[in-house]
Amino acid sequence: MSRATARAVVDLDMKLTPLAEEYSLALGAAARRLTLLISIAGGLLSLALVAGAVLLTRRTLARLHAADAQRREAEAQLAQLAHYDALTGLPNRSLFQDRLGQAIARAHRSERLVALMFLDLDRFKEVNDTLGHEAGDRVLKEAAARLRTHLREGDSVARLGGDEFTVILEDVEGSDQVRGVAQKLMRAFAEPVALEGRDFFVTLSVGIALYPRDGSQAETLIRRADTAMYQAKSEGRDNFQFYMPDMSVAASERLTLEGSLRRALERGEFTLHYQPVVRLADGEIASAEALLRWRHPQNGLVPPGRFIAVAEQTGLIVPIGDWVLQEACAQAKRWQLAGLRPLRVAVNLSARQFRKAGLAESIRAALRSSGLESKWLTLEITESLLMDNAAASGAVLKSLQEMGVSMALDDFGTGYSSLAYLKHFPIDIIKIDRSFVRDIASDADDAAIVRATIGLAASLGIQTTAEGVETGEQLEYLRAHGCRYAQGYLFSVPLAAEEFGALLAQGRRFGSGTVKLAG
Repeated sequence: MSRATARAVVDLDMKLTPLAEEYSLALGAAARRLTLLISIAGGLLSLALVAGAVLLTRRTLARLHAADAQRREAEAQLAQLAHYDALTGLPNRSLFQDRLGQAIARAHRSERLVALMFLDLDRFKEVNDTLGHEAGDRVLKEAAARLRTHLREGDSVARLGGDEFTVILEDVEGSDQVRGVAQKLMRAFAEPVALEGRDFFVTLSVGIALYPRDGSQAETLIRRADTAMYQAKSEGRDNFQFYMPDMSVAASERLTLEGSLRRALERGEFTLHYQPVVRLADGEIASAEALLRWRHPQNGLVPPGRFIAVAEQTGLIVPIGDWVLQEACAQAKRWQLAGLRPLRVAVNLSARQFRKAGLAESIRAALRSSGLESKWLTLEITESLLMDNAAASGAVLKSLQEMGVSMALDDFGTGYSSLAYLKHFPIDIIKIDRSFVRDIASDADDAAIVRATIGLAASLGIQTTAEGVETGEQLEYLRAHGCRYAQGYLFSVPLAAEEFGALLAQGRRFGSGTVKLAG
């Protein structure tokens, strides 16, 4: 390398060295600024992360708070369902039992009385059967509202289930005070309930037990108030009864009777007797009324008055009534097949039978299985049953009339007694109640009622049958005033099917001067 070239290299190196140092310094400064920027960015990122964490925490806490509120609300709803009736909002059986226990404990400390009332809505099932369960629910709500309105703030009312309610009265001074409350509740239910544009009367049967007179334990009071309530039912409903010791004996007998009654149908212990219905114009037997009898294997013949009410209350009257219908139709056909003169057979329908769905089909089945023509069957219903729900009753009667079955109104005069109203129903026969027939020869009022009933029925094209005819004087009065038919012990006691068939075979007529008692 030449000396000039070397000099040029040295000069270039001297120029480049400061530039390298300057570059190095700039690069270091840039690196430091970059580090600072990275540090600042990291701080900002941390702040963003912290802010995000705070926001997330707040949202989580809000969700947890909402979930806790929902849990508390669910727990409150569960507690409500566990202790209160969903339909009426009243305390249920569980809360009632707890409150009764507390009331007894307080009464024990203060030496005061507690009254327990058991309340049952009379004929509530008929509302359900005729108008449906929605209408029944409205009745239950109305009943709950009336009970709340007519009780003190400190009294406790509960719904046990179905149509059964209870009332706990604390700080009671005596039975007179409880009697006043019971009378107040009865008056509250005297007003009708409006359902589907019509008024329905739903009354109360009330049983009352007092602490400590009737028991010191809640279970004992409950049992005895319930016993008293059934006593109120047996007294004709729409009343209240205080528990009495002899009611327990009656309740025990009733349970025994109910058990025997349930087995009686299965064991074939029921039978039918038939009472002749006589045509007064010629004394001939025109029809027969089928009457239920129970031959108990140990107690012998049980009177209907002892078991019909129990059958009604328990619902056993429905299967028993179906059996009566089938057997009566079959027996009427057997008499015809034996060559005896055809005649109508009358069967009594209970309220539960009349209101149940499928009544027409049950009747068709009985006629079909027996081979009996519908014109030889008469169905009897009571006047009060007909008028309890006139619209529904009219529809049922129309369907039965279209079937060819005749309808008789039993015990006429003991209920609404409105012949003008009855013209709207397809009634063929009115049966004048025995309570009016009994004194027609001596009581001017009874005689006038019977005479008016016969005349008005005739003007409507309805036949009349007098029940409970026992004397010649009664018979002559009825015949003289145009009564068409009569039945009673003057003609014959109710007879077993074989005895009634024999009476028909004799062709016996009960003439005006030769009325005899069939024996």
